[in-house]
Amino acid sequence: MKKNLILAIAAALPVAVSHGETPNLPATPMAGNTVVVTASRAPETSFDALAYATVIDRAEIESTLAVDIADILGREAGIDVARTGGPGQQTAIFMRGANSNHTVLLIDGVRINPGTIGVAAVQNIAPELVDHIEIVRGPRSSIYGSDAIGGVINVVMRDPQTSGGDVAAHYGQFNTRNATGDVHFADGTSSIMAAVNWLESTGYPMEIGDTTDRGYRNLSFTIAGHTRIGAVDLAAHAWRSSGDVQYSTLDYSNFPTPAGVLPADERYVTAMTSAEAASLLTPSLKTHLLVSEVIDDIRQTIGSSDYETTHRRTVDWQNDWTAGAQAVTFGALIESQHTLSSVYGSGFDASTHRDQYYAQDRVTLGQHRLTAALGYAQDGLFGGHFTWNAAYGFEIDRNTILSASIGTAFRAPDTTDLYGFGGNPTLRPETSRNVEIDVKHRIGTQQLVTLSLYDNRITNLIEYAQMPTPDNPYNGMNENVGHARSRGMDAAWDYSGRPWRAHVSINLQDPKDLDTGEALLRRSRASGKLSVARALDARQEVGVDVVSIGRRADLDNFLGTPLTDGAYTLVGLRWRDSLERGWTLEARIDNLLDHGYQTANGYPGPRRGIYGGVRYAFD
Repeated sequence: MKKNLILAIAAALPVAVSHGETPNLPATPMAGNTVVVTASRAPETSFDALAYATVIDRAEIESTLAVDIADILGREAGIDVARTGGPGQQTAIFMRGANSNHTVLLIDGVRINPGTIGVAAVQNIAPELVDHIEIVRGPRSSIYGSDAIGGVINVVMRDPQTSGGDVAAHYGQFNTRNATGDVHFADGTSSIMAAVNWLESTGYPMEIGDTTDRGYRNLSFTIAGHTRIGAVDLAAHAWRSSGDVQYSTLDYSNFPTPAGVLPADERYVTAMTSAEAASLLTPSLKTHLLVSEVIDDIRQTIGSSDYETTHRRTVDWQNDWTAGAQAVTFGALIESQHTLSSVYGSGFDASTHRDQYYAQDRVTLGQHRLTAALGYAQDGLFGGHFTWNAAYGFEIDRNTILSASIGTAFRAPDTTDLYGFGGNPTLRPETSRNVEIDVKHRIGTQQLVTLSLYDNRITNLIEYAQMPTPDNPYNGMNENVGHARSRGMDAAWDYSGRPWRAHVSINLQDPKDLDTGEALLRRSRASGKLSVARALDARQEVGVDVVSIGRRADLDNFLGTPLTDGAYTLVGLRWRDSLERGWTLEARIDNLLDHGYQTANGYPGPRRGIYGGVRYAFD
């Protein structure tokens, strides 16, 4: 029934958008012409990239009224989101069936995945501070290093190189209050901007059986500056997210009989600071140097004194050389990292050093395109490791590209895998090999159809092997024991015109543990996403969002026994009215049908909610 609803709406959309153009509205750019840099580290359009790359722009981010970027990413093809509660609670992103720690998350091109647990805290990234999000699916370890098995997500913070500013305030379900403001100034070759976002929510009971609301507070800011001195472009960026989140922990005192939940509280800080310089050394050679520092600190303040801290410094040196049909990119990432942890009575204080060297060649010969990349990682913990990518594309005509690619990736064991609870210093890297076929086809200038078939096989998965003893039923050790495969299909249709904008995507996948034959946890075998917006006139726009997720394998939150999470379909509505003199009113309704659902077993999703607010922009 739910699948039929999605397919019926999707089938009707091409007919609906072909009628009733609103006059005197600005023309939209050709579909697929959005520039991305994440796919190959060099600017290219999403249509030309020999990878399935998509961009979520600022207008779309604003229109969602989302409180974190996980809500936005969950509307994209091939991405599953699992939340363990309401606002601010731990959130996992699964790309194309890979593990949640198999995705590299960048802020302005700088990796923010912590060195302790590997999973970046997407729930703490405020959409109000984001300019756009670039998503690249498939292996990218050859140019980005460890963790890029499922793909790479680059969150680019707002950095308008103009003069002006805006302020906004929103209120909604769970007493959620959000206020943001930014100001930016530009003068010739120099610019500076600053933006701040505050979010606070009383939340709701995190776990089934809990009756106490678990709140969340977040204060984030970003600062950016640009200038040019002679032939050198200089830039600096800073981003910081801090606050606290209340949550629950299970009471194991009467295991295996549930004895309720216990309150807990955690304070967190994630911060990124970077400085960069770029210059043309010759007409065909450009060099770019990026120096960054990332701090990720989590501390329990109620319930325990556990903590996890990552302090990372990175030098990213990239060079781009062009010669006729060739575009060569080569460089190095030199990384030094210090991690501290004390969790469940196990702790460590570890310093590591990792170097990543890479080279990539992109060749365009008429209708033929070829990309080849080779990366070598030298890690102080496990030694050296090679990865590579190769892709061939054929331009059937100016609106159709067929491409095939194969590539490898890896994930280095993090320091928690090695030295934390169940730690094993002899672990080897997780590795993968992905084969993919992509087709991109433009219909006119406003429609883009994308089809991607992939088969990703992962070996040496790091898993916790239980070894219970009479004194400790939870005893065990991390081991390289797993083999997994995720193969599937992503299909999407995008329309960008007036008065309509639309996105429809379907993902079918088979994420499987090859050792046991069981499905991988919390990853849907089938999902459909729909987003449609229509301009009612020159001021107002309305939209509908539908996310339909199939059944997922999971484990009982308390007992750890296998079970299946039910399928669900969420429908949301949104509305914007651009008033005169820079004012905008906006509102949305989430979970319109008030559907009860769980993205992770034992953690209820929010019921119907209404959010609204006002925005003011000034020059």
